[in-house]
Amino acid sequence: MTHLRSTIWAAGFTALLATAFAACNEPGDKPPTGAAQLYMDVHELGAGKVTADAVAKAHVADLGAQGRHGVQFLHYWVDEQRGTVYCLSRAPDADAVVATHKEAHGLLPTTIGQVSDGQ
Repeated sequence: MTHLRSTIWAAGFTALLATAFAACNEPGDKPPTGAAQLYMDVHELGAGKVTADAVAKAHVADLGAQGRHGVQFLHYWVDEQRGTVYCLSRAPDADAVVATHKEAHGLLPTTIGQVSDGQ
């Protein structure tokens, strides 16, 4: 019974993610490609210069711009004390991630690197 619930939950969650991603796309958006890779970018804005609320708003702006660059933002983390933001995305290349941030809010990452999925 537990396995069945897990399977149903996973199917529902997958459908929810697909719906959410489709809702963020607009006509003319580039579809994610099979060659897309995972990227982690880091924004070092300075101690005391970052709030979780401001980052949430910037993330919404990223979601609005991501489709035009073939990017899919997956998750972000905020360290308010250090003033650092980490963004995980799937993109064709690092330039597409930077272009999305530039269009969305102008806050460019300090560093960006390709990462791989771990267990």
